[in-house]
Amino acid sequence: MAPSAGHLRPGRYLAFFALIVVVLYALVFFTGGGKATPKLGIDLQGGTRVTLTARTPDGGQPTRDSLNQARQIIETRVNGIGVGGTEVVLDGNNIVITVPGEQGDEAKNLGRTAKLGIREVITSVPNTPGAPPAAPASGAPSAPPTAPSKPAGGGGAEGAPAQQPPGSTPSAPGAGNGQDAGKNPIEAARAVRQAPALMPKDPKNQQEAAAAQAAQQKALAALTCAPNAADPLEGNDLPNQPLVTCGDKDATKYVLGPEFIPGTEISSANSGYDQQRGQWIVDLSFKSAGGKTWGDFTSANVGKQAAFVLDTDVVSAPTVQNAILGGNTQITGKFTQTDAKNLADILKYGSLPLSFDSSDATTVSATLGLASLQAGLIAGAIGLIVVFVYCLFYYRLLGILTIWSLVLSGLLVYAVLVLLGRWIGYTLDLAGVAGLIIAIGITADSFVIYFERLKDEIREGRTFRSAVPRGWTRARRTILASDAVSFLAAAILYIIAVGDVQGFAFTLGMSTVLDLVVVYLVTHPLVAMVSTSKSKFLSNPRNLGLGAVQKLGAQRKSTRPAPGRRANVKEA
Repeated sequence: MAPSAGHLRPGRYLAFFALIVVVLYALVFFTGGGKATPKLGIDLQGGTRVTLTARTPDGGQPTRDSLNQARQIIETRVNGIGVGGTEVVLDGNNIVITVPGEQGDEAKNLGRTAKLGIREVITSVPNTPGAPPAAPASGAPSAPPTAPSKPAGGGGAEGAPAQQPPGSTPSAPGAGNGQDAGKNPIEAARAVRQAPALMPKDPKNQQEAAAAQAAQQKALAALTCAPNAADPLEGNDLPNQPLVTCGDKDATKYVLGPEFIPGTEISSANSGYDQQRGQWIVDLSFKSAGGKTWGDFTSANVGKQAAFVLDTDVVSAPTVQNAILGGNTQITGKFTQTDAKNLADILKYGSLPLSFDSSDATTVSATLGLASLQAGLIAGAIGLIVVFVYCLFYYRLLGILTIWSLVLSGLLVYAVLVLLGRWIGYTLDLAGVAGLIIAIGITADSFVIYFERLKDEIREGRTFRSAVPRGWTRARRTILASDAVSFLAAAILYIIAVGDVQGFAFTLGMSTVLDLVVVYLVTHPLVAMVSTSKSKFLSNPRNLGLGAVQKLGAQRKSTRPAPGRRANVKEA
């Protein structure tokens, strides 16, 4: 026997739901700066879309594995620097990064190769456009362009003035970098700027030293250091060969030895502010092998320079003041806080297996997004009005309960969207709005199932009061099954889909779960309260849209034989 409606204690259910709403909106208004609006995606608030085109040293097609690895690393960088709502997807040989809002500049840095290596400085000369390079002393490090500061306490390599900040466009060699007509630009640049002849095999051999010095002069003369100049070697330099490149914000040209510590030996990188120097720095910790190599180098090369080379650009050329043991050191320079953080994040989250050109950067206007959002809201409003009219016409007062339940469901969904935007960076896009509109139908369908079950019970001759618990017992199984199927479909769609389709699946699945909360904590308790009400108006079946089924139930009940008596059957 089903429990009576009075045993439900609907007031407790409604109070519990009210507590949930109060807690959610307290979090909405009293956390996160009090901004009570969901985060919007690029299609609603505008933003930037950056397309990165992969390039390989031989000009061939990049492998699918390398593209997937690059995409995963960029996604890791996105999560690390907190760029909310960013999408990273593969489009053929391109990686497309979509960033909502005003974070487009950060997206342009996400595709940096971040190939870091530490090389010994063989020589360095000032970059004087139009003037022949000064003759370097081959095999011996020259003095840094500016006098180095004294080493900081705690051990570290004190840096020369800052080189190219990671947040800006790399100032790398461009035209005139040894690129011969008809040759692959990368191979042509390597032939001049990474020629083995740049370093003598035997530094004591005067003939080899003179030949190396001549090769260095030729490479330095061919090297162009200018802002925004493209470097074909960016991300494609050979670590086992010397390198002629730029640094110090294009103020210095460097001749560097082979890489003796790769960036993969860095275990962690963090930015911070050095109070003694009054500048932002990047602290590095090496793995065991890299730390030992770094300790050996600094012990044997006190007074010499070591260059931290990021994508062929010298970001810092510190002069070794003392032996640095233990694997902890610093990259110093005239970094801003953003520059230091970007560099630390790029080094921390790994190097890309491919180098990329930013082939396209498109800014999406927020005006179009707002128009699309307005259209979506209008569509949702029309859908709600249609549902409201149908419920009022067909269910009368029960329809009002449906409308009230939908309103409360909307309040619940809105608060959850706002909080998810703060806590996990969820952004609402047009596809998500579509999912919310479809969820209106799923929520209304739960009410329809419940109310039709009530009609079935009343057709059997039961009163409205006795039909409520019986109808709910049968209806909730169907509601649970229906919502379970909808949630499972949304979950599968979210797992296998990408991009906008995931936003649709997420809001659909979330709304389905919240539908159960509303039906259990609001709709059923409200119907139970109406069924036990002593008000003649509320208890009148006609006002509840149940008049016709009650008449049918009364007819069936009157023609039904009394309990314990057999119906008379007349044979033909």
